[in-house]
Amino acid sequence: MPRTFLLSILALPEAARDLASPHGQAESAVIGAVLWLKLGIETVGAAIIALGILSAGWLLVKAVARRETADFTANRLTLARYLALALEFQLGADILSTAIAPSWEQIGKLGAIAVIRTALNYFLSREMREERHETTPEGPVVNRAEG
Repeated sequence: MPRTFLLSILALPEAARDLASPHGQAESAVIGAVLWLKLGIETVGAAIIALGILSAGWLLVKAVARRETADFTANRLTLARYLALALEFQLGADILSTAIAPSWEQIGKLGAIAVIRTALNYFLSREMREERHETTPEGPVVNRAEG
């Protein structure tokens, strides 16, 4: 059995630790399923980050090959979109962790991580919105009308 699975069983209440009881077996099955689901969601988030890096890297290589290195806004926006999506998946995995966190200390740590990831996602989304607003053809017209 995976070490994290064994550690999570040890953190269960006494009644649930008795794997011979139906309650203990059900609790163990739920914890195991949540841990596997969390791992899968974290893997998807990591894969999205990798795809974003490859995509932005490809755009960068194409820009350098065409000698268009004055503005990397398109590259930044591409990577930012992938990072924002990956952060959503990572936050989902954190939320799953709170379902099986056995102590208030672990719940507090997961809460802090969730707040940090949510803040990162908020500011990243805001920056993407601002960049998109500035780079659209009607951006200067809208800026003059708003100003």
